[in-house]
Amino acid sequence: MSPNLALDELVAQRRAAGESIVHLGFGESRLPVFPGLVERLVAGADRNAYGPVAGDAAVRSAVAGYFARRGLPTDPEHVVVAPGSKALLLALQAAIPGDVLVPEPCWVTYAPQARLAGKRVFGVPIPAECGGVPDPDRLRETIRQARQQGYDPRLVVLTSPDNPTGTHAPPDVVKTLAMIAEEEDLILLSDEIYRDLVHDPAATPILSPAELARSRTVVITGLSKSLALGGWRIGAARFPDTAWGAQLRADVTGYASESWSTLAGPMQEVATYAFGEPPELLERLARDRGLHRAVARAMYDIVIHGGAECRPPTGGFYVYPDFEPLRETLAGKSVVGGESLQRHLLENCGVAVLAGVHFGDDARALRFRAATSMLYGATRAEQQAALDAPDPLAVGHVRAALDAVEAGFAELAGLSPCHPPPRSPALTGTPH
Repeated sequence: MSPNLALDELVAQRRAAGESIVHLGFGESRLPVFPGLVERLVAGADRNAYGPVAGDAAVRSAVAGYFARRGLPTDPEHVVVAPGSKALLLALQAAIPGDVLVPEPCWVTYAPQARLAGKRVFGVPIPAECGGVPDPDRLRETIRQARQQGYDPRLVVLTSPDNPTGTHAPPDVVKTLAMIAEEEDLILLSDEIYRDLVHDPAATPILSPAELARSRTVVITGLSKSLALGGWRIGAARFPDTAWGAQLRADVTGYASESWSTLAGPMQEVATYAFGEPPELLERLARDRGLHRAVARAMYDIVIHGGAECRPPTGGFYVYPDFEPLRETLAGKSVVGGESLQRHLLENCGVAVLAGVHFGDDARALRFRAATSMLYGATRAEQQAALDAPDPLAVGHVRAALDAVEAGFAELAGLSPCHPPPRSPALTGTPH
């Protein structure tokens, strides 16, 4: 079972026992579905015939236009749609030969999928300024050592913006990684499902490695995060316009034909509309982005004031604090690593987070991921209230949850006494 789901079950058990838990452990968008998307789903309900494995012409054209508007001219024949980005990632792991390099920490699925495909996984620490990418100098060294040991590192997985850190790589880092890919003959797999949730694109622009290493980069996107459609499972991939890219696309569709067959017809109707980016959908996306930015920044301020170090969030809805400055204090509470920190926060502070070790981080590191989108509310009405508010931090249930988290981190720092979670209704979130 994934660590996300295991934590969810534990939170559900404690809530059933009457405890009040602020759940920051599950990485979903937690926002109401945009009505226009529901309308397209209904309109596509009678699409019950099998279609092309890669997706029909309309949806692939919409995805191609989506990429073109982001500086990546794309032919529809270079696109594949699938039931979620995770399915595409697994298919690519199976289709691309060689071993895999991943940032450390990184999303919990990357390494297990590579191992399922029979690959050796090499973790490379992230840079000081951002997550989602390996530190360029450490990447070169890891490649050299792996090859000396007889391994064949060929594929580098990148995420921008990143899960778990909520940050994205600046253009100069992406340029260096693209240069290394050319020099070392690497394939780049760029997971960009959070791309449209960059908090301030003007201040912190995003650069896809596909803009630089066009012939060796596959881009993955989807609608689970940007449009809060996690349960609908819609993903898309863009392949290079080369003979190798065409062969890889064929290999992926061959894998798909034996596993998921094709993206469900009603979801293709939704995807055609969504990737077409009509004005009303872009307006909603801008509002979502503002909510993510406000609440993630508030959580960042809380962890900094609580004594942690943390990269400022620049996209998505995560923060990834490091409580190393409090190691001596925490040792007195029997907190010596990520898992004991996760356990202490849940059992003593009523705050559920996911320890960094689950993302491939050092087990001794006092780091964890907090998914701030979980604070938007347990019901559609609460989530809509958070989305509609001029100041989401002033919405009652959001404010109450942030205050509870702040109190928990004050306990960690020794600024307030330790108390077990109160036995009362949950502040926010429901078992997922």
